[in-house]
Order: sequence, then C-alpha cells, then structure tokens
Amino acid sequence: MLPDNNDYKNLIEEIKNKVREAQYRAMVKVNSEMIQLYWSIGKELNEQVQYGNAFIDTLAKEIKLDSPKVKGFSARNLRYMKKFAKEITDLDFLQMVSAKLTWSHNLVLLEKLHNMNERYWYGRKAIENAWSVDVLEFQIVGRLMNRQNNTDKVQNFEQRLPEPQSELAIQTMKDPYVFDFVEVREGMIERDVENELVNHITNFLLEMGSGFAYMGHQKVLKVEDEEFFPDLLFYNTILHCYVVVDLKMKKFKPEYAGKMNFYLSVVDDQLKTETDNPSIGLILCRDKNKVVAEYSLKDMNKPIGVSEYKLTQEIPEAFKRALPDAETWEKHIKLPIEEEDEEEA
Repeated sequence: MLPDNNDYKNLIEEIKNKVREAQYRAMVKVNSEMIQLYWSIGKELNEQVQYGNAFIDTLAKEIKLDSPKVKGFSARNLRYMKKFAKEITDLDFLQMVSAKLTWSHNLVLLEKLHNMNERYWYGRKAIENAWSVDVLEFQIVGRLMNRQNNTDKVQNFEQRLPEPQSELAIQTMKDPYVFDFVEVREGMIERDVENELVNHITNFLLEMGSGFAYMGHQKVLKVEDEEFFPDLLFYNTILHCYVVVDLKMKKFKPEYAGKMNFYLSVVDDQLKTETDNPSIGLILCRDKNKVVAEYSLKDMNKPIGVSEYKLTQEIPEAFKRALPDAETWEKHIKLPIEEEDEEEA
C-alpha cells in the first residue's frame, strides 16, 4: 500500500514538475534549432541563384526521397524559408524572437507585416503572452500596436499610481476598444451591449488584453442601506488590482468620472486586500472630447482612464472585412499552410 502523507505526494508532484519542465525545455530547444535551420537553408537558397526557380522543386523531391518521414520541406515551405532569410536579416531578431516562436507564428509575422518594428512588437507580445497563432493573427488584424501605443489616451494613471504600475496601466489601456463581435440592433441600451460582451466573454477578454480575469457584471456594492451596480468588474493579474469598467452608449460626460471615482473608493474599501494595488477605473464611451475628459480627470483622486469603443457598424469597411466574425473566430483562423508544414510548425 502506498504511503498517504503530504511529503510523499509533494515528492511525486515535484518530480512530475521536473519532468514537465525538462520536456518543455527540450521542445523549446528543438523548435529554436529548427527555426535557425530553416533560416540557414533559406539563406543558402538566396545565395545560390544560378540554378533557377526549378531548383527548389528538385530539392523538395530529393529531400522527400532521401527522408520520406521528414516533414516541413515541401517546395512551398522551402520558398517560405527563402523569403524568411531574405527579410529577416537582423540576427538579434532571429535569436530573440523568431527562434522562440513556432514556424507558423513566424509565417504570420512574415506574411501579415512588412515593417521590422511591427514584427518585433508583435513577436515579443506573442512570446510574453503565449499567444496562439490564431490570437497573433487576430491582434495584427485588430491593429493592437496602434491602439495600445495611441498617444491620445486620456488617463491620470501617471499622477495617481506609483511606478511601475502606472506605466503598466497605460500600456494595458487601448483607444479605441473594438467590440466587433457585438451586433448593433435598433434601440440598444447600455445593458444590451453589456450583456453581449458577457455572452462573448472569450472575445471580450481577448480585446481587454493580458491578465484580465472576469469577476462579474452589475456586481452589488452596498454602502449602508444603498446598493450600487458598476457595469463590469475584472481583476488584472499583471497589474495586481481590480479594474472597474463603466460602459456608456453616449458621448463622455464629466459626471461619469465622479461616478467612477465613487465606485473605486468603494471597491478599494470593500474588495481590495493589503496585497492588491489600487483599483483602476476605465470608462468606455461611444465618443469623447479629449479636452473635456482630461479636465474631468484632473482633480479626481482615483486612477481612471477614458477610451472610446467601436461596435460592428462603426468599424471601417476595410477593417471589418479583415476581422473574423464570431463564428469564424470560434472555429479558429489558420494561415493557409500545407498540412505537412503545419505538423512541423
């Protein structure tokens, strides 16, 4: 009979964790070596131009005859390797970004982006947040970099939060937020939009960004004999704080900031623990006057941001066509790569 004590169980878990970690390190190493091999082959193909385009087809056939069980060396994939080596000339990028991502991730960066600064940004984000290929493509199409780096963000985080939380909060915030999965209906009110966001919580959390955990909507905050209901409540595991979101179907008004300031005071008093950072408020409006919003936040003592959000009908047609609909998103978006190449990626 096996011993039933914590030391025994802990030892088993510790060894199992070591095995898993070793497997992960081995997988990462193999992937890194494969990416650098692909780049090296691509570089060789770019240098040996004297044999013409037919050489790649011949090479693919020869590799298949010599190693029939080896995947990833089709003529199409060899051409991708050639393009990969031609465009990725920065060896730091190759080692610090490309080698830490799968081949399918690299193909998304290669095919969807044509600027190395953007490839660096999205590649690093994919590594930091463990994005799948689907999520990486979705974030590129959704122009995440532009929205997170928007210099017109309205917030008082720098004045109300200590470093580095203030900088992290600013980086987390977007303007605008794009809720393309919410279908607009005539006569919709704020509660309707809120319910749609909750009904598509996976898409909603993806748009909110890294570290957001959904805690509920219309959560009751009791102050003596009165009850108050902030629209949405999150906890962000990166910022280590509660995030209160107030959703408005109208243009921003100064009184929205006062209401959010009140919500944050209550949340900090009733929900925040000693290990949590100060709670943050985010007011999402259909439209805002930047100057009015900045004046409204100027003397608020709680950290608050104001952003616009866009629904399906408000997204430019070209952008809308590039975004997947809810059904397509659920089925996952794949870059069209041959089956044998996907197995290798």
